[in-house]
Amino acid sequence: MTGFAALVPLPVIVPLLAAGVKFALGPRMEALQRWLSAATLAAVLVVAVVLLAAADRYGPQVVRVGGWPAPLGIVLVADRLSALLLVVSSAITLCVLIYSIGQGMADDDRAGPLSVFHPTFIILMAGVANAFLAGDLFNLYVGFEILLSASYVLLTLGGTLARIRAGTTYIVVSLVSSVIFLIALGLVYAATGTLNMADLAVRLGGLSPDVRLVLQLTLLLAFGIKAAVFPLSAWLPDSYPTAPAPVTAVFAGLLTKVGVYAMIRTETLLFPGRQTATLLMVVAALTMIIGILGAIAQTDIKRLLSFTLVSHIGYMVFGIGLMSVNGLGAAVFYVAHHITVQTALFLVTGLVERRGGTASLDRMGGLARRSPLLALLFFVPAMNLAGIPPLSGFLGKLGLLRAGVAAGTPLAYVLVGAGLVTSLLTLYAVARVWNRAFWRGTPEDATAEPGSVLEARTAMSGTRIVVPSVFPRRMVGATVALVLMGLAFTVFAGPLVRYTDRAAAELLGRGTYVGAVLGGRS
Repeated sequence: MTGFAALVPLPVIVPLLAAGVKFALGPRMEALQRWLSAATLAAVLVVAVVLLAAADRYGPQVVRVGGWPAPLGIVLVADRLSALLLVVSSAITLCVLIYSIGQGMADDDRAGPLSVFHPTFIILMAGVANAFLAGDLFNLYVGFEILLSASYVLLTLGGTLARIRAGTTYIVVSLVSSVIFLIALGLVYAATGTLNMADLAVRLGGLSPDVRLVLQLTLLLAFGIKAAVFPLSAWLPDSYPTAPAPVTAVFAGLLTKVGVYAMIRTETLLFPGRQTATLLMVVAALTMIIGILGAIAQTDIKRLLSFTLVSHIGYMVFGIGLMSVNGLGAAVFYVAHHITVQTALFLVTGLVERRGGTASLDRMGGLARRSPLLALLFFVPAMNLAGIPPLSGFLGKLGLLRAGVAAGTPLAYVLVGAGLVTSLLTLYAVARVWNRAFWRGTPEDATAEPGSVLEARTAMSGTRIVVPSVFPRRMVGATVALVLMGLAFTVFAGPLVRYTDRAAAELLGRGTYVGAVLGGRS
């Protein structure tokens, strides 16, 4: 074991300890609470960066909790894939937390964010970290349940009718996926006698093909719901837009990617080969096309972005279905890119809603004249999402399309065509937002002077919105940081693509991961 391996549990332990302290403090000592929240996520980010460097240089970093040898005890593993996603997720959650602090201070919300939002938000990060680092399926299930329990609270924060209704749908769907996952765990354990993923990589090969296929499809069903792939995605556009802007941003950017991560891990480590490649590619095509068609039909920015979120999950599933180093590497690159860009867009939408008093395109206009900075902050990640050269969205899509062409199968060519159509329709969708919200004249029924209060009792909001003359610096600063982070994927695309290709080769090779967990190496 290297000295870096001792750091592996910290992204889970530190947020849980900090959340306990914050719950004990309650709403008292506001400055201390804000500092503790930010310091906790900053510490997780630093640890994640160290683990990424260690995993890339020395191989997977493994901790056997309690000293129990694998496969008997709990194992936490930081390999190239999990370390990269841990870095990106901790960076975006830190930015979202700073944004939420600015929003709470601007709205003079003294009780909610400090006593409920911040501790729950930190617990959410602990669940995400646990899911990324889990070395066995049951601990992966625990990670999902931690983040889902926190998400139930965050989604219904404020207790408005719209949020309770959307939260109910989200909870029911999440519970169904968790039950399916639990059933899959029982089936896997009954068939193999273990849930350790490295051990399963060895034992599953001894099962009959039919039994392996049943186990694989059951796990894919559970993870497909969590990742919101078609036709298991209908719940997402109705659930996410009702939440507060910081919650919507972190949900949209991060939570579905945990489901994608679980799909990548199981499809490469547990069930190598191409047994479900056709299914995955068909699902990817339908997810891309149907998701983006839903987006272009929307007049609410949050719902439009929610549908683009569903659509672009299809690109990631496309890369998984290709099962090649280039395809999987491009998918991993696209996951990291999309987490950042999608989160940035939802934070910008929160600023748009504050400035314009609504998220409805029918009641919005003239924002470019009133707030040029806001227009720029929307334009950059929107073009990145659409895949305009030379931005990282273009590079990620180009990698996936090239891998599809290299595969050379008729279905792969269909996916290449679907990817191109989806990219063009994404450009159309975000350009429509850009034109209607920022450049056209302000509709008469949407006029609002800075500092006024709009009672936006719409089906999507149900909240009291203050239209400010100046945005809080923390909100703008956090949004700018995420936009710049998205641009950094373009500037450092070369090293990042080489890293994701190494991660893909490690995933498809399996031997390094299995040897590190079962062979005593880390």
